[in-house]
Order: sequence, then structure tokens, then C-alpha cells
Amino acid sequence: MGKKRKNSETQTAEPKKKDDAAPERPKRSLFGWKDKEEVQQQTESNTDPPQVFRNKEKVMVTCSRRINYRYRHLMLNMVSLLPHCKKDNKVESRNSKGATLNELIELRGCSSALFFECRKHQDLYLWMARCPNGPSVKFLVNAVHTMEELKLTGNHLKGSRPLLTFSSNFEKDAHWKLLKEMIIQIFGTPKEHRKSKPYHDHVFVFSIADDHIWFRNYQISVPHNESDKMVRGGLDKMTLVEVGPRFCLNPIKIFAGSFGGPTLYENPFYVSPNQIRALEKRQKAGKYAKKVKAKTRRKMHELSNPLEPDEFADMWRE
Repeated sequence: MGKKRKNSETQTAEPKKKDDAAPERPKRSLFGWKDKEEVQQQTESNTDPPQVFRNKEKVMVTCSRRINYRYRHLMLNMVSLLPHCKKDNKVESRNSKGATLNELIELRGCSSALFFECRKHQDLYLWMARCPNGPSVKFLVNAVHTMEELKLTGNHLKGSRPLLTFSSNFEKDAHWKLLKEMIIQIFGTPKEHRKSKPYHDHVFVFSIADDHIWFRNYQISVPHNESDKMVRGGLDKMTLVEVGPRFCLNPIKIFAGSFGGPTLYENPFYVSPNQIRALEKRQKAGKYAKKVKAKTRRKMHELSNPLEPDEFADMWRE
């Protein structure tokens, strides 16, 4: 009977396997990717990283109940243009709308708001507010055209950052400067926002004419043919195509607080739509009254100036 071999003799020396594991992934932080050596150096030195400003601006967009379909489409167009906005449910536009909206804005973690308020199914008012301390502005919206209209043929990428352009009139008075700053903070997309694209392909144009703010949205169209490839900085071949929406803002009042408070500015040239409609009714009523007066004057003239009897009136009766 042969002797049993020891286990150490039976086990053959296995070749050492190569280290096929992937290299260790660098650590990710708020300031980018870092190698392991850099992380160790920072932990050893115990130095805090430099604080970098991050724009966390968020805008809540909502509307009042019983809003018109055209104005609802305008609100949805603004939601699609602002990647840093949050859409909320409809709010009842009563006397307590300010407190309700401030509470909703705080719950959603927003710092500003766009509130579309519809009155009498035909008048649209736009509130721009900085929450919770103000200021806030109330506009009357006129000349509304939405993106869905056929004459607006532009088409830019959704979520791209817009270029904000203002006319020189915004530097004329103090209230225009305040409105310009509010528009920049609300309509400007924060840099490196998670829902935005890192390039610009459309322009928001804000211009003042007749004490009204006119809004336009244009697509930056660039030729992409290889034979006609545009040189960097060549602005001659760029064209602007209007995308929409387009509307006109008539400022009514600027308040110191959010959706109310002391009045900082009041437009002296503002006329409410109710007064305009009442004046049109009076003009129509005046036309009817003129017709009635003309008829009575004609009758009085005929009675005071009767016609002479005609000699040949009975000639053909026989």
C-alpha cells in the first residue's frame, strides 16, 4: 500500500493573476473631478476650498382660475422658454392672493414668480415679484401672439440659454432701471443649470416704445454647410428668425413688497380696459342718438316747409 502524498505536494503553484481591476475612480465634488492625491493633500492641509457663487434662481409660474385659452397658451410658452421655472396649480385671484402666492413660492423653494391673472375672461395682468421681500410689478398685457401661430417660423432648441438684450431707454429713468434688473433676474437662465444647455441659440429682446415694454424672441440662424462654414466671429452671415411668443407689457404700479405694499411708482398714462370699453360704448350710443336727432330734424323740416300741390298729380288716374 503506497503512502499518501501531502496536500502541499499535490497543490501546484498557480500562476499569479494580473490585476485586471479598473483604476480607482477619482472623487467628485461640487468643484469638479479630483484625483486621489489632490484629495489627500487637501485633507492633510485642512484648507477649505474657495467658495464659488452658484446662481440658484428659480421662478414659479402660475395663473388664476377662469383664464382664457389664448393666455393659457402664452403661459405655457413662457414655461417652455424658462428651464429654471416651476409650474404650479391655478390660484384664486382674490384679495388674499398675495399671502397664498408667497406661501406657495416658499414651499416650492423659488425666489421669484410670474403670475398671470385674468379678469372678465378678456383682460390679462402679469405680476413679476421677488419673494418674499419684494419688489413686485403689475403689468397689463396686450398684443398677445403665441408660438403656435404660423407666421412665427423660428425653432430653437428647448432649454438653451437666451441672450438678453435691452434698448437704451432702460437707462433713462429709475423705474426702468428697476424693471431691467428684475427682468434680468427672472428671465436669465442660471449658468450650469441641470435643465439648460451650455450654449446660446436665441435672443430675448426687450424694447421700450410709447412707455410700453415689447417682448420678442428670435432664433439665431447660422449656416452649417461645409462649403459655407462660418468663421468664428463672422456675424454677417447670421440671421434672426422670430420664434415667439410676442406680447406688450404696460406697467401699472411698482410695489415695495411682494404682491403689495407701499407704491414706489404709478404710471400716470395708464387707462384701465374698463374705461376704454365704457368710452367705446358711449361713442356707439352717441351714433344712435345722432341718427334719432337727424330723423326728428327731418320731420320738423318737412312740417315747417310743406311742398306745393302738384298740378299733374291727377292726370293719369282716369
